[in-house]
Amino acid sequence: MSGNSDSAADSGPGTGTGTAVEGDGLRRSLGFRDLVVYGLLFIAPMAPVGVFGTLDAKSHGAVALVYVIATIAMAFTAFSYAQMVRVVPQAGSVFAYARVGLGNGAGFIAGWMAMLDYLLIPAVAYLFSGIAMEALVPSVSRWVWTAIAVLVTTALNLWGVRAAARVGFLVLAMEIVVLLVFIVSAIVVLAQDGAERDWLSPLTGDGSQGAFALSAVVGAVSVAVLSYLGFDAIASFAEEVTGGSAKVARAVLFCLALAGVLFIAQTYLVALLEPLSSAELAAEPVKQGSAFYDAVDSAVGDWLHDTVAVSKAIGAAFAALAGQAAAGRLLFAMARDRRLPRALSRTDSGTPRVALLCAAVVTMVAAVWAARRDDGMDHLVSVVDIGALTAFVLLHASVVGWFVVRRREGAFSWWRHLLVPVLGAAITVAVIVEAAGSAQVVGLIWFAVGLVVLVAQRARRESM
Repeated sequence: MSGNSDSAADSGPGTGTGTAVEGDGLRRSLGFRDLVVYGLLFIAPMAPVGVFGTLDAKSHGAVALVYVIATIAMAFTAFSYAQMVRVVPQAGSVFAYARVGLGNGAGFIAGWMAMLDYLLIPAVAYLFSGIAMEALVPSVSRWVWTAIAVLVTTALNLWGVRAAARVGFLVLAMEIVVLLVFIVSAIVVLAQDGAERDWLSPLTGDGSQGAFALSAVVGAVSVAVLSYLGFDAIASFAEEVTGGSAKVARAVLFCLALAGVLFIAQTYLVALLEPLSSAELAAEPVKQGSAFYDAVDSAVGDWLHDTVAVSKAIGAAFAALAGQAAAGRLLFAMARDRRLPRALSRTDSGTPRVALLCAAVVTMVAAVWAARRDDGMDHLVSVVDIGALTAFVLLHASVVGWFVVRRREGAFSWWRHLLVPVLGAAITVAVIVEAAGSAQVVGLIWFAVGLVVLVAQRARRESM
């Protein structure tokens, strides 16, 4: 059977994976709104809350500009997703795209790297939820709250993608309402009392660390783009959407644009309310993590602080729900292509329950382990992003491979099929270079393990 693994990649996107789907396959039940709900849940509308202080210090006060640039930077990746989901409307997302654009080996590596992200980002979100709930109910340990969050959201995912989307919509609506309350409250305070900083400072810098420095803003962008990770999960539901893959492409782009608007608006307003200068935050890193909450406390009051905290606790659990659902689809697709144990490709009433349970177990172990350690959050956060970023690079390469090298789909467009993916890949590589050293080491180890698995799979197939 030598060479069979590579020939599958040439069969074209419309042929599927070339292997039978066990069970009854995935069921088409999601609409445009459901896709946006999953994307925004995974991203979280108030994602900048935890990193506002860090970004403000790094950018010399130009934190809103950081998110403007980050939104534009991530738009390249969103556009590449939109290109590929139209020609490869499969559950595997970047695994399926790299497979047809670059070959089966690159497809496996893309899926393998994305797996690191999809399995650990939910663990971070569950842990964040557990920490927030422990702060509200100190008598119960954070690891217990973390485990409860995993069990509840896993039950919803096993219930079915449509049911989880409905509950997720309610949670997302709550998060949006809380965000709107913050925005309205901030505008009222600014209208009555004025701003702590210059009105343009969130876009130009507050001047406390000297003149505007583009290098400082770019350095902060490498951190800010991590707030957007999750919008790509929408593509994982391509086989469960009604109305065709064009709807998925629109949802990916819409979700990123909406998240960008929400991120820019909230960081602009909180920067105007921030009583400390960016120089003071840079000098006292311990204050950076709570800078958003501290600014809300001093300007609006404790009630909004507590409201935001509760919203973040619930929202984090449901961000993990969306991540776990995407992880299950990735495992399902890779197993269907015989790249992971075949049992993971089984479905029950249109839901890949075996893959979901496997993802839940891995996430539960990682989240509870981290919750029982004081430095658990630091360990998880340092490694969750490198997998997705590496997969993004292969995504951009797959656009070039499919449309430029193989010329498989329609007329060639130099800007859509070459310029955008090349710039997107360059931006993503720059973010990887700026990532923490520990994250790069873990990413390299995971990548090396993936190569070993790939070589072992090929050797086994050639011997058959």
